[in-house]
Amino acid sequence: MRVSEAVVDRLVAHGIDTVFGIPGKQTLPLNDAIGDSDGIDFVVARHETAVSHEAWGYAETSGSMAATCVVPGPGDMNAMNGLKNALNDCTPLLHLAVETEPDIRGGDGIHETPPDTYDNVVKENVLVENPEATIAEIERAIAVAQTAPKGPVRVGIPKNFLPMDAVLAEPGDYTTESVHGVDEDSLGDAVDALNDADRPVVLAGGGVRSADASGALVGVAETLDAPVVTTYKGKGTIPEDHDLSAGVLCGGASPDLLDLLSSSDALLAVGTDFDAVATRSWSVELPDTLVHVTLDPEDVGTGYEPTAALVADAGAALAGLAGRLERTENRDGAARATAVRQADADRMAALRDADQPPLTSVAAIDAVRDATPRETPVSVDAGGFRIWTLVYFPAYGPRSYVNPGSWATMGTGLPAAIGAARANPGEHVLALSGDGGLMMCIHELHTAAAEDLPVVLVAFNNADYAIISEEAQRSYGLDAYDWPETPLSLSAIADGMGVETARAETPDEIRETVRAAFDRDGPTLVEVPTDPAEPQASVHMRD
Repeated sequence: MRVSEAVVDRLVAHGIDTVFGIPGKQTLPLNDAIGDSDGIDFVVARHETAVSHEAWGYAETSGSMAATCVVPGPGDMNAMNGLKNALNDCTPLLHLAVETEPDIRGGDGIHETPPDTYDNVVKENVLVENPEATIAEIERAIAVAQTAPKGPVRVGIPKNFLPMDAVLAEPGDYTTESVHGVDEDSLGDAVDALNDADRPVVLAGGGVRSADASGALVGVAETLDAPVVTTYKGKGTIPEDHDLSAGVLCGGASPDLLDLLSSSDALLAVGTDFDAVATRSWSVELPDTLVHVTLDPEDVGTGYEPTAALVADAGAALAGLAGRLERTENRDGAARATAVRQADADRMAALRDADQPPLTSVAAIDAVRDATPRETPVSVDAGGFRIWTLVYFPAYGPRSYVNPGSWATMGTGLPAAIGAARANPGEHVLALSGDGGLMMCIHELHTAAAEDLPVVLVAFNNADYAIISEEAQRSYGLDAYDWPETPLSLSAIADGMGVETARAETPDEIRETVRAAFDRDGPTLVEVPTDPAEPQASVHMRD
């Protein structure tokens, strides 16, 4: 059987129905096989940097895996940014990279890069050495990607293998289970520590989403009567209108949220690795009694010493805790969470109530949330406005909010929305981006238009790298990194790519135009001018 056809058949057999990529001469045998298959589609991006972000958005909003396909060298290296983002976020995807032929490897063939170049941006980097091994390596790669902690796996297939007819080795079944069950002694220690607490608190990370354990998380929090704080990647794992939801531990975390953590007497941290971004390089003060649930043993003891540590799947650990914790209703969990939410709302009140253009990000975000259906998948780019979104744009479900975690790369919002729209056919997707992040991926407006995807992109345009300008001026006395004399019309660019556009300058106009966009088929860009002089969330929320 031809190798390229066998690769596509194996993807379809695993339910992979979408490949994001850009075709090149080296990939054409795969593109031909995809075109002949009824079970898989190829989405043509406009730049390889976007393809891995698109597959990331697909997986983040659906829990299912997509694939990417690029040419060697420049294509592969352009995709590295998104591969590293997916690695940090433990997001599974299969990256098919066409490799230089073995017999000219090392001779500077066109686009040649050493295969080990990619070792540090993927969970595993697989190089197919013989055509007969291709399907076995694809099968193993899919299993590795889907074994928790999940992640992207790169499979390098030499381009001369793809059109070959070969006898292909068929592997046995691979397991995708990394850790089975929960250690009973450790679970007992965790239960004792939490039952003895008077003021417990929960910190939920992205591992809760990956384990589809949001219901179990809420159940344990209610049993403990404990407020729930989430990480960047845990946002939405508890509906943010739940009485126990207390906010997000991020660059915009307020003193009130930090005090909630430090004044508690026990912390259940589940599905988080305590990365340096969320914990401000481990300077956030946490309770001395710490129960840490993580899948990676190397996470245990990172920054904080646990009282009890469970190397386990978040869902299995939460289920074990739920069966043994004592239900308590006198720990004032809802009151403690409400106090943080109210204090944060008070800090943002003046910014929220601004109604004269150019708007603050908070006022604009408030109007967008009003106009967006509750369960709409939302992708949020990195940048200064993302912190406002983390602290002010409520998420109501574990797959309803996508933003990059500790990698914090810009240019993700629109590509992720394209992936989300492919993963959730028939549903509108909201993308939120600043002009800085959007200009790093604006070419993907054409992809959204070509695919006729119902993406509603709200672009906050302050004509400034405002989060950089604020620090540059405050700490170094440098000029702002802005373009006051060079107007940027995002609407004009989008219109030229066949995207419907609108401009909204007041909260009422935002609500009207966003609601209209959700009633429309195909992509829409809503451009909202925002104030480049507004305070940054990381500064304002700490005052």
